[in-house]
Amino acid sequence: MKTRLGAGVVGASMLLALAGAPAHAGDDRERIKRTRCSENSSSKLKVKTDDGRLEVEFEVDQNRSGDKWKVRLRNDGTTFFRGKRTTGGASGSFSVERKTSNGPGKDRISGRARNLRTDEVCRTTINF
Repeated sequence: MKTRLGAGVVGASMLLALAGAPAHAGDDRERIKRTRCSENSSSKLKVKTDDGRLEVEFEVDQNRSGDKWKVRLRNDGTTFFRGKRTTGGASGSFSVERKTSNGPGKDRISGRARNLRTDEVCRTTINF
């Protein structure tokens, strides 16, 4: 009985270790985080690997078209995108997609947007 139980624990431990192993070169990893903004809007930050770099997508959904937002994307505190976007379409949203370097260890990717009409702020961060 002890042998079967021990083998089962070892087998389960190995499966968990493999599931949590880092991705190998060529494997796609992806993380998505959704947050509520300071008022009624929501934001989504998506980070995934792409040919040794990080592909970042930051989206704000406001449900109102025509509002201008000031947007900033950072990687470990260094800005890699700064610009303005206007919400559009039926969903009243915008998105920004950019690539950034994939440094050694974990990267802290953050997106921040401020509505220029209402001063509402959206902030989302992923440690990747």
